[in-house]
Amino acid sequence: MSGTTEQRLGDLGEQWIQREVLQPRYGGTEGFGDDSAFLARVETPSELVATTDSCPTPVVNLLAEPDLFHAGWLLATINLSDLAAAGAEPLGLVVNYTLPKTTTVPEFERLLDGVDACCREHGTKVVGGDIRDGAAMQLTATAIGRCAPGSRLRRSGAQAGDRLLLVGSPGYLWASALLETGRATLPEPARAEIWQRACRPMAQLNAGQVLATTGYARAAMDVSDGLFATVRSLCAANGLGAAVTGEFALDAPLAEVAGQCGLRPFDLAQTWGDWGLVVVVRAADIRVVTKTLRAEGVAVQEIGTLTTDTRLIAGTAPWDGIAQERFSPSSWHGGELSTLITSVLGKR
Repeated sequence: MSGTTEQRLGDLGEQWIQREVLQPRYGGTEGFGDDSAFLARVETPSELVATTDSCPTPVVNLLAEPDLFHAGWLLATINLSDLAAAGAEPLGLVVNYTLPKTTTVPEFERLLDGVDACCREHGTKVVGGDIRDGAAMQLTATAIGRCAPGSRLRRSGAQAGDRLLLVGSPGYLWASALLETGRATLPEPARAEIWQRACRPMAQLNAGQVLATTGYARAAMDVSDGLFATVRSLCAANGLGAAVTGEFALDAPLAEVAGQCGLRPFDLAQTWGDWGLVVVVRAADIRVVTKTLRAEGVAVQEIGTLTTDTRLIAGTAPWDGIAQERFSPSSWHGGELSTLITSVLGKR
């Protein structure tokens, strides 16, 4: 690459960026440089699905030296998680970056590294996109996927008596926040593992595809705005309520963090930032679904039952949990960390 590492994008221009940064990275992608991205040659009947989402400030960038790698990873995960909730196989990611002219070349490449690394981990890639300059950084992507005909998972389709499963291991992001701010302590290997998983959340693509192709899932949604918001949305889509257990299983190091902070496992499990799925299955299918997912190495636990009573209950009390809701005071765009921890975890 020509030029110095301290050069800023605003000093170089779009053509230089295309030639020196993007061409070496993506030039081998079919359709690179064309006006439209090439996704795949579809040889069997399939249904295409698409989702688009923007990336907020990663919480981990408030806990340590900010790194655009984390923003790139999160941008990809956010979008791929929506494909997981549909039970779709990803075909590719189309990205859209608005960057200040003061962005340096190494900063830009860290962003690209994060997106590309996340795509590789999920078995997909960037297939196209756009870059422009602007006063503030805005990162958006569109993920395209495919499902077998009739297998696409939706939020609707559930019935009273169906069970709720939580797919994935909740609590890593906010356990990391408690550790990094000194509210809890763990030996370094466990702390490093929690930090790594907080920085690199994984979309549950494999679980979504297994559930879709086997036909076990009646409805599904990814946990993007907190467990309460997810269950509330699933209930609204089906005209139902839910009785959620107050007993949640956390991975052992996270349970230790919760205990040190005087939190119930439920308090940590209902947070956002870990990109799991909530899946609705028939009561009769609980055992086989759980066995099938665990055989794939996927963490899964039963968390409640859908009811004709449209209220949301957690344990024996009405549930009015946390929700990262857009266009509301809880919408997350970055902010002061201690206030954020209090708003998410309710204490400390």
